[in-house]
Amino acid sequence: MENEVNYTEDNIRSLDWKEHIRLRPGMYIGKLGDGSTADDGIYVLLKEVIDNSIDEYVMGYGKTIEVSIRDGVVKVRDYGRGIPLGKVIDCVSKINTGGKYDSRAFKKSVGLNGVGTKAVNALSSNFVVESVREGQMKSATFEQGVLAEDAPIVESSKRRGTRFSFTPDPSIFMDYQFKMQYVERLLWNYAYLNTGLTIYFNGEKYHSDEGLKDLLTNYLSQEPLYPIIHLMEDDIEVAITHTHAYGEEYYSFVNGQYTTQGGTHQGAFREAYVKVIREFFQKDYDAVDIRSGVVAAIAVKVIEPVFESQTKTKLGSTEMEPNGISMRAFTLDFLKRVLDNFLHKNPEIADAIQKKILQSEKERKELAGIKKIAKERAKKANLHNKKLRDCRIHFDSKKGEAEKSTLFITEGDSASGSITKARNVNSQAVFSLKGKPLNSFGLTKKVVYENEEFNLLQAALNIEDGIENLRYKHVVVATDADVDGMHIRLLLITFFLQFFPDLVKAGHLYVLQTPLFRVRNKKETIYCYSDQEKVDAMNKLGKNPEITRFKGLGEISPDEFKHFIGENIRLDPVLIGKDSSLKELMEFYMGKNTPSRQQYIVENLKVEKDKIDEVLSA
Repeated sequence: MENEVNYTEDNIRSLDWKEHIRLRPGMYIGKLGDGSTADDGIYVLLKEVIDNSIDEYVMGYGKTIEVSIRDGVVKVRDYGRGIPLGKVIDCVSKINTGGKYDSRAFKKSVGLNGVGTKAVNALSSNFVVESVREGQMKSATFEQGVLAEDAPIVESSKRRGTRFSFTPDPSIFMDYQFKMQYVERLLWNYAYLNTGLTIYFNGEKYHSDEGLKDLLTNYLSQEPLYPIIHLMEDDIEVAITHTHAYGEEYYSFVNGQYTTQGGTHQGAFREAYVKVIREFFQKDYDAVDIRSGVVAAIAVKVIEPVFESQTKTKLGSTEMEPNGISMRAFTLDFLKRVLDNFLHKNPEIADAIQKKILQSEKERKELAGIKKIAKERAKKANLHNKKLRDCRIHFDSKKGEAEKSTLFITEGDSASGSITKARNVNSQAVFSLKGKPLNSFGLTKKVVYENEEFNLLQAALNIEDGIENLRYKHVVVATDADVDGMHIRLLLITFFLQFFPDLVKAGHLYVLQTPLFRVRNKKETIYCYSDQEKVDAMNKLGKNPEITRFKGLGEISPDEFKHFIGENIRLDPVLIGKDSSLKELMEFYMGKNTPSRQQYIVENLKVEKDKIDEVLSA
């Protein structure tokens, strides 16, 4: 056969630890990314290092952790026991070396596989480790995982503990940038899960006294219907409340690790909560009504947890410990005793919960007939119109497949036409709006089914029964950078926040950045996303370059669009974070309009656009 590939001993290669990590980084840290999404690799590197310091705190050593990120250099210092000096180099450069294998030293830690700091070392252009114990210090410096300096053990007056410094390798993490809101969220989660611990990040203090109660208080984007229920025992802690929002919202943790994709502990909580509520009220309420609008946080401590991926975003363990009680039985027993007791002692909170259940039940039954008609309408519409140009592969949240699957929501034939021609048909879909969507602020979910645009958009995303069946990992609002485009963007964000807040909070909603200018000469073309980038491009290209101002997406040709929605795509995540005043923001922009406010928005577009982005990204 022609072009036959021989398979002999010469084809067999043995890679050392750092070569394998650098060749297959995804096996160790998930995707690489540039820092624009919370699960990008640079945050996993940060987390792997901090996890070691957290484990020291959990074991009772060191109450303070210092973190700094400046000019791409990350530094983490703890005041724990310090790595045994003779093992400092092995612990950061030999796979399957670490204290976590000795259950006497670390009982319920996060880092169980001896890989964490080795991956950070291998994927950093510069990596320094320093350990202080019993008046002595040992340090070592690596470059791309290769030992560059092995310093001798010296006497030291520094406090005991470990310090890491690393710079993610720019040859692996292209054009990366740490987004401070992601780092802050990560550090706040550590503080909430470890009451009494103090973290200093670039000089700012992170500390929590009431754990998950503080977490819910700070992350709620709507007023709770009743005071937060906060319950805890040795290996479990929960915080629960309800809001008027639709859907369910959970923050789940295992041994201090934020399991963004949930897992067996979250499933056990959802199931047990329904069972306890039914038994307390002695009513067979529908599970959907019991959990509608629930916001809850759950944290468990498990001996030797099993995660479904290296990045530990989903718990797979079905038991609290090897050969021990099942996660379901443990969680149910806890809620049966502690939540049931709480509700008996706090009848006003029990009444508020029942009132919310009955309200959800009433609304669900009222919607039943409308939903049936809307589903039929959506089926017919999909057969006869071109609103959705679908892609071939779709996101599967259960398997984590099709990470790049994206739906662009556009307005107008020219814009949607350009994106449709330029897109990757395997992973990018386009949904075309017909004019401005309805302002849904303050409306009930009935409007989702009665409004054709919303009904078809909901059907395209497959989120009627929750985001577990979401068909696209990234839902991207793609509008013009003018007054109308900004208004459409706000209307769509309002729609998702009003009816599908869990989609936003799970990090699926984005705004597409498109260039404002094209600057070019005969040799080079530069696309600019701001006035400053335009100035820099003009200086770079020299005398009299041609400058084009893009007024709308429809003016960008399909050939050019490929540059903006391919490998170089720029997405701004829509985030709901601590200190965000979404309710006030939506009331101001999306409440009843007045001519004076319309004028205010138009005249202050640039200032107010920045304010909106700042609040949504808080």
